[in-house]
Amino acid sequence: MSIRILGVDPGLRVTGFGIIEQEGSRLHYIGSGCIKTTGLAAETADGQAAEVLPQRLKIILDGLAEIIATYQPQQAAVEKVFVNVNPQSTLLLGQARGAAISALVLAGLPVAEYTALQIKQAVVGHGKAAKTQVGHMVRRLLALDGEPGADAADALACAICHAHGGQGLGRLMTAGRRVRGGRLL
Repeated sequence: MSIRILGVDPGLRVTGFGIIEQEGSRLHYIGSGCIKTTGLAAETADGQAAEVLPQRLKIILDGLAEIIATYQPQQAAVEKVFVNVNPQSTLLLGQARGAAISALVLAGLPVAEYTALQIKQAVVGHGKAAKTQVGHMVRRLLALDGEPGADAADALACAICHAHGGQGLGRLMTAGRRVRGGRLL
């Protein structure tokens, strides 16, 4: 029995998506790409350019709705966001995540959330992996001809993390063991 999983790497300017199919322990690449919201601006009363946040959020919501309608995933996984150095950026990213999760929930998909540490550990084997390592492992795990773009690779990694049980543990026996900091002890 196969399960189609949609991974989402939310971002206000670029939201990555990746769809894989899990058939037993095998993973198959279905599709990936980005929803871009760049190029939107409006003028304020003093003639300055201003971001149009509601329009960006609508593009994310509509874009994911179209992807869901096209690929018909059965489950979804979204990367969790932690506080960045700039609190304003963190708040804006949280709104992008909210739009993405809303699209998934409106489509009736069960949504799982994973930290960057969990995703990197599931795909690369350690939580401090560089973006290039994640992209390379996504390419190898899904037998892709080339490496996907950074945002699409992150979304595919999120879907792979979900397929592997969220911690990179797969179906390993964990009876009598503990997990600390995303690692099996």
